[in-house]
Amino acid sequence: MDTAFNFIPLFLSFKLALITTFILFLLSVPVAFFLSQSRSKFKPIIEAIFALPIVLPPTVLGFYLLVLLSKVNLVFTFPGIVIASIIYSFPFMVAPIQSGIEGLNSSLIEASYTLGKSKIETLFRVILPNIKSSIITAIITTFAHTIGEFGVVLMVGGSIPNETKVASIAVYDYVENLEYDSANIYSFILLGFSFIVLLGVYLYRNKMEN
Repeated sequence: MDTAFNFIPLFLSFKLALITTFILFLLSVPVAFFLSQSRSKFKPIIEAIFALPIVLPPTVLGFYLLVLLSKVNLVFTFPGIVIASIIYSFPFMVAPIQSGIEGLNSSLIEASYTLGKSKIETLFRVILPNIKSSIITAIITTFAHTIGEFGVVLMVGGSIPNETKVASIAVYDYVENLEYDSANIYSFILLGFSFIVLLGVYLYRNKMEN
């Protein structure tokens, strides 16, 4: 095990968070739109399935992902932890966007349809521009959540240096080896980043509300 302090785990964490957030945004917008407009009796079931990663212990979700990804040889690889992070962080992206769409004045959407706009045009030209606050919240929350993820990433990716050993796992490894100085550096960086993210979200919300 490489116990020397370096910034590669931090780089891997931010790389993982950027890729996960980007892919989740592309996937979550249509899903959130569908859920916000759906009147199906099965909607609560679908929403419950999508929200499972929030309430499931990370080790439980990580175990099933480990089993699933092992069948396609993606365990202990960076693509594997990307897939795991996408599944684990999915509700953190969908929920704010769905909430923003549901809170939007329905007359705007109806007016767009009346003018002959399709659902896709309405989504991109009317809905998304009017829920910027929800979108930014979703993106920042998902990014920060992925940065701090530990259980699922450890189960699926292990602790392979320069491949799957992200910052949160590096902290764990350093503590196990009693290298508290190195663990403290990573922890302080992650703590500072988390505070800045939360501060930014609250400042932006206050600005939008005033």
